[in-house]
Amino acid sequence: MRNRPYVVASAAVSLDGFLDDTSPERLLLSSPEDFERVDQVRAGVDAILVGANTIRTDNPRLLSRSGADPIKVTLTTSGKLEAGAQFFTTGEVEKLVYAASPVVQTLESQLRGLATVVDAGNPLDLHRVLADLADRGVGRLMVEGGGAVHTLFLTTDVVDELHLVVAPLFVGERDAPKFVGTGAFPQGRLLLAETRQLGDVVLLRYLMGQTAVDYRRLREAVALADRCPPSSTFRVGAVITDSDDNVLATGYSGEQDPHDHAEESALRKLGDDPRLAGATIYSSLEPCSARASRPLSCTRHILNAAIPRIVFAWHEPDLFVHAQGAEQLRAAGREVIEIPELAPLVQKANHHLPGV
Repeated sequence: MRNRPYVVASAAVSLDGFLDDTSPERLLLSSPEDFERVDQVRAGVDAILVGANTIRTDNPRLLSRSGADPIKVTLTTSGKLEAGAQFFTTGEVEKLVYAASPVVQTLESQLRGLATVVDAGNPLDLHRVLADLADRGVGRLMVEGGGAVHTLFLTTDVVDELHLVVAPLFVGERDAPKFVGTGAFPQGRLLLAETRQLGDVVLLRYLMGQTAVDYRRLREAVALADRCPPSSTFRVGAVITDSDDNVLATGYSGEQDPHDHAEESALRKLGDDPRLAGATIYSSLEPCSARASRPLSCTRHILNAAIPRIVFAWHEPDLFVHAQGAEQLRAAGREVIEIPELAPLVQKANHHLPGV
């Protein structure tokens, strides 16, 4: 189970990949519609992170107009931060400064009463930073740059989503700041999950790493629900993969018997397969925690099989029982991931149920 927040990297760039030009004034690349989108994303995360250079050059406030202001976070190796920056002086929220070990003591004195300074190692260790944020309850982190920070996060391979807004202009200045520098970036094509026009700019939302894998496999599970026979209960699909993302088994509701649930149908095909100890089960619906048709719930089947990861799209509504599958699995130490943006597809497959 990973000990870090879900990371969303966000940037607006010119057509030639620059974050700004070299003029004293900030180049506005986003549209009013995109500023509104960014504000909504900020309101939905637990923390926002920018680099110390962004604080020095842009003096951002990092506040949400909704009033749901997340924790402010920055990284610094040099320790060059001014106590009067708006990062520190605006917003009644916690401010965290992750600093390289040699500058921690100086910053603690300089920022006393304004921010919490955390020793991030020497050199600064990004995994250590993310683990500390997770321990502080940060489940979702938005990274807003600048270029050196985006490069660090992407080359460390800890980004789950990339929100890239492309503006219809060129900068064309050799010394202007670029979105990323050189480095060993993750290989392969990213998964494009969304495109959206926002005024005269375009949002490209990409999924990366395990998040892209989970999204793709969960869509396969959702599609399996179309094979379910007509039913008065939930139509659900499930896919089980091993630790290398090889499909071990699939199942869907009513596959062999009208009382079959998707997860138990897939698990029945594997028996006591030792690969289940490193497996992920993808279910279009939250695994059931109680049922009338059989003695064991799907949650209990998953626990008995020792599957460590569960990914689902839609929380089971309380139509038949009070659903607690996700809570029970998390309480048992399993990693449970919800991808709610796929929930409408599951709801569509279950439109025959009252209230869906």
